[in-house]
Formats: sequence, structure tokens, C-alpha cells
Amino acid sequence: MNPVEQSNRKAGSRFSARRLVLLGTTILSLGAAALVVSPTVSSNFALAQNVTQQAQSVARPTGFADIVDTIKPAVISVRVQIGKSDATLSSNEESNNPFPPGSPMERFFRRFGGQGGDMPQFGGRQQRGPVTGQGSGFFISADGFAVTNNHVVENADKVEIKTDDGKSYTAKVVGTDPRTDLALIKVDGRTDFPFAKLGTTAPRIGDWVLAVGNPFGLGGTVTAGIVSARGRDIGAGPYDDFLQIDAPVNKGNSGGPTFNVDGQVVGVNTAIYSPSGGSVGIAFAIPAATVETVIAQLKEHGSVTRGWIGVQIQPVTQDIADSLGLKSTQGALVAEPQSGSPAAKAGVESGDVIAKVNGKDVKDARDLAKMIASMSPNASVKLDIVRKGATKTLTVTLGELPKTREARADTGDSEEGANIGRLGLTLAPDDRSSGKDGVVVAEVDPRGVAADHGVKSGDVILEVAGKSVSSPADVRRAVADARTGGKRTVLMRVKSGDNSRFVALPLGRA
Repeated sequence: MNPVEQSNRKAGSRFSARRLVLLGTTILSLGAAALVVSPTVSSNFALAQNVTQQAQSVARPTGFADIVDTIKPAVISVRVQIGKSDATLSSNEESNNPFPPGSPMERFFRRFGGQGGDMPQFGGRQQRGPVTGQGSGFFISADGFAVTNNHVVENADKVEIKTDDGKSYTAKVVGTDPRTDLALIKVDGRTDFPFAKLGTTAPRIGDWVLAVGNPFGLGGTVTAGIVSARGRDIGAGPYDDFLQIDAPVNKGNSGGPTFNVDGQVVGVNTAIYSPSGGSVGIAFAIPAATVETVIAQLKEHGSVTRGWIGVQIQPVTQDIADSLGLKSTQGALVAEPQSGSPAAKAGVESGDVIAKVNGKDVKDARDLAKMIASMSPNASVKLDIVRKGATKTLTVTLGELPKTREARADTGDSEEGANIGRLGLTLAPDDRSSGKDGVVVAEVDPRGVAADHGVKSGDVILEVAGKSVSSPADVRRAVADARTGGKRTVLMRVKSGDNSRFVALPLGRA
């Protein structure tokens, strides 16, 4: 190798070595940089982890398992038997109608429960042997008192309940209240049943709720949702004041409780809106405040008594408010006080607007009915009324709201009384126009055939079977004659306001 080649090789070696050093320096520099930034990256990673965990803890529901463990043992499945040897199963039952014929909720279900909002009428296939039905309920005391729906146990010859631990017991019906669709049953033999407490505070719209019950006979089923609305009127009766919830409720959930997240009962499930017969997320529950009042009376007396003032009332429309010089449409307009009623004795007159009861504002006619019915007979009540632009206060001693059965019992002839009672009418003489015949409809049972055909409280019956009537006895007699003559319907001419119409009431269900 010549000197020049040797010189070039040495230079190349030095360049290569220099390149390696530079490359090595770069690697070491990157390594040093990595060592420098590593604590920051670690800190950021830990921070990101913490933020993610916090976000997950906010976004993820905590679940209801702990609440369910506490409340579920108090809920029972209710099975009833109606001991008819030749029972008729209706087309409604075949169409998943959860309510028996004549129950307070059956008309509502017939309006909204079937396909297209209409359900077939009763009277279907025959079934030999007893009819059975299922529902839900819950214990309210350790000694075996339990709440369910009236339509679950109505007409039952035998009631059997099954607890969450799978044990079965026979129960007896202590009392029922068809107007609110509530019933109280009792299981004897134990004093250590797990029980639920009724809530003392009304839930707010949007609050979480849990429905527990026996849908389709499955037993012990829990569903969750929220309170969708309050104060719903679904046309089931004069005291409608339902909670609407979107927790799935189905056939068999009737009578079961709706709990809040504190484990308190805020309602009793009683009806659903369903075009298909199954849950669509609209269910109705009787508020706990109503349950507490009704159940207390059922436990003490076996029945419910309600206050009554005896007035025919109607809403205050904007036109009526303008004509009376009222500033708003609040209040209830008295169409007519019934003769001899507590209101008439206290001086209430036709055309008065009842604005307050014991100082509390009356929203409308329905609100007045609920307020008075929630009070006890013989209680003294102050009514603030507006009469011809002036406000005055009247004191009324409440009577007892007439019951259809009581009206039957007072007729003397049980067969005649039963005719009117089963038509669902409580009648009073029409004293409004002297010299004119007519009988006032004082009350209409929402379960009766008269209500099904549009007869309302305050209507006047002018004729029955082509004969003028002037007393409840005339109506009873005409209906009895129609039945004796083998008639299947009785034709009545009924006056509503200024309009008269003929109404044919079936006697088959009467």
C-alpha cells in the first residue's frame, strides 16, 4: 500500500469514528432527553387516568341492587280464585285486559288498552271450573297487613299470596275501596313479615322510581324508570290523581309498589296505557298520600267514608268567568245545590263559585270533589264563595258521600234497590222546577252501565220506559217492571243541561 492510500484509509477511519461518536452522542442525547421528560409523561398519564376514573364514576349509574335487597322481601305475589263452576272468560281476558268486568279501571283499559283504543265487549267462551287471576301487593306491617288493588281481589272466593322467599299463605280481604281501586288484605300466623313504609313526601317529576311485582306470573320482578307526570286524570273515577311512571309495568303488576331511591313506597301500580296490551312505558300509580288515607280507614272500619256537600258543579270556563266578572277560571261553579244537602242548608246557591275550602284555593270542579271527599263526614268546613262579584264565607257541616249500596239498602225492597244500584245510579227528587217531573242523578258509579252510556251526575231522568217519573221510587218501579216483563234494556229520556236525549240501559248487567 502506497503512502497516499495509507493516508486516505487513516482519514476515513477518523471520519467513521467521528461519525460514530456523533451518532452515539445523538443517541445519548435522546436518552438523556428521555430521562428528563419521563417524570412529566408519568405525571400526565396519572392525571389522565384520574380524570378518566372521575368521568366514569360520574357517568356510570350506581345501580339499585342495594335498594332492591332491602325492599324486595316486602313485595308479594297475589293469586285469587273465583269459585264459579261455569265461568265465562271474556274476549277482554283473551286480549290481555288486566281488569275484571265492572272494575274502576276496566273502562279506561277498554278505551285505551286494545288495538286501536277499543276493546271487545264482555261475553266470550265458557270455561269449566274456577277462574283464577294474578296480581301483586306489599306488606305494610310485620303482622301481615298488605296492600293490593281492589280489581285484583274483587269477588275473590280465595286469596293466596306468595312471599319473596317462596312461601305461600292464605289471606283474607279486610276491606276494599272501588273508587280508588285499593284493597287491604291480611295474612295471619306471623308477626315478622318484612314490610315497606309509605313515603311522606310526594316525588318530583324526573325522580328515579322502581316498580316491583308479579308481571305475567313471573314474580319478584324489578323495573326502573322515572316519574313522568303527576296528577293524571285517566277517566277511571271522580278522584283520579295518578302518578305517571315510565318503569315497565305489565299485566300482573297491579297492586305492586312503586319505590323511590330511599326505599319508600310512593305509589301503587294500577293501570297502563297500552295500544298493544304490553308495556309501552306509560303506567299509572295511586299516590302514597291517597293510599295512606284509604288504608287507614279500611283497617279501622273495613270501608271508606267520604265527606259530601251535595252540590252539582261544573268547571268555570273563560266565558263564564267573563260573564261573572271573575279574574280567572279557578274555582267550581255550583249548577245546583241538592235539596236538603249540607250545602243547601249552609246557604250555597246556584251560580255561586266555590273559590276556597278552609283557605285553600280550589283549582277546578275536580279539585273541589277531591278536597271534600278527603274529609270526614260531620267535619266543619269553611267555603269561600264568589256571589255576584262579592266574596263571602259559609260554614258547612259535611254529610257522608252517598254509596250506591247504601241507597239500595234504604229502599226497603231489596230487588228494586238492587236494580238501581247495579245500574250505578244514586237518585234524588228534582226540586229545581216546581210542577215539573224529573229525578236528579245525584251520583254515578263509574263501574256501572249508566256511566258507560254517558249518564252524568246532575242529569235529570224525565221518563223511564215511556212513563214520566217524579221520584226515585218511580224509577225503581219502572226498571223493575221492565225486568219482570223480560226486557233486556230500559229506555230513559235524560236531560243534560238544556238538551234531552234517550238512553237505552242494558238490564243484563243490572
